[in-house]
Amino acid sequence: MTKIEQLVKQPKNKFLKVKCESCGNEQIIFSVPSRNVKCLVCNEEIAKSTSHKAKIKGKIIEEF
Repeated sequence: MTKIEQLVKQPKNKFLKVKCESCGNEQIIFSVPSRNVKCLVCNEEIAKSTSHKAKIKGKIIEEF
C-alpha cells in the first residue's frame, strides 16, 4: 500500500445491482437507502431501510 492509499479512505457504502425475485428486473440501489426501495416493474419491495445497511430481499448481482 502506498502512502496515498493509506491517507485516502475508501468509502464503506456502495451501489448495488439487485435482481428482483418476483419479476427478474435488475436495478441499481444504494447500500444505505433512507427509505424502502421497491421494484420499478412489479412494485415489490427489494430492499428495506434500516438504521445502518439495507436489508436486501433480492439477489445482489454486482457491487459498484
